[in-house]
Amino acid sequence: MSPLTAVPAAAAAGILAGLLLTAIPLWRLRRALHTALHHAHHDDTTGLPNRRAFLAAVDDTHHSGRAFGLILLDLDEFKQINDRHGHDAGNQLLTAIGHRLTGLPRPVLLAARLSGDEFALLVDGGADATSQAAQLAATAITATPVTLADGSAVTVDASVGYTTSRLGVATRDLLGEADTAMYRAKRGAGRIYRYQPASAAAEPPTGRCRDRR
Repeated sequence: MSPLTAVPAAAAAGILAGLLLTAIPLWRLRRALHTALHHAHHDDTTGLPNRRAFLAAVDDTHHSGRAFGLILLDLDEFKQINDRHGHDAGNQLLTAIGHRLTGLPRPVLLAARLSGDEFALLVDGGADATSQAAQLAATAITATPVTLADGSAVTVDASVGYTTSRLGVATRDLLGEADTAMYRAKRGAGRIYRYQPASAAAEPPTGRCRDRR
């Protein structure tokens, strides 16, 4: 190689090396960004979508004009289980419940963990579909005991509240309705409780499911 061709070759090699050095940090930056976005929208313990992601999904469904339902589930006596078996066992229980809810078939569209021992489901369809999904979710939670790391097998129950979309009712208001129904269930109104707007006629309860009056 002549001195005249050696100079451009060396320059090209230098440029290529510079590009490679630049590409590595960019690749790492993209990976870090992807990880950050995942953590921003998912729960660290269960891997389920978090409250932020759930509300965004409900907003999208609401804006599409489709009928949908919201179901909230709160595990009963979870604090006692957490205190008795330890924090790690509590996290294991939450993860197991999350997997069961994630595996529910349609009309369930999305399962999420909102906070603590509270989970939420987004359901496709109106009141009948939401009622069926609420009972299916409650059954999934109690289906089989969860074996913890210390070998203990625990079975949990859940208080379930739900509501369905209606014209003119905002996403956060619907979530508040489901939350109200859930706490009515937890206070003994029935294991599964449907929010019933005060302006609507009362509906008779079906099985263990009651309506809010």
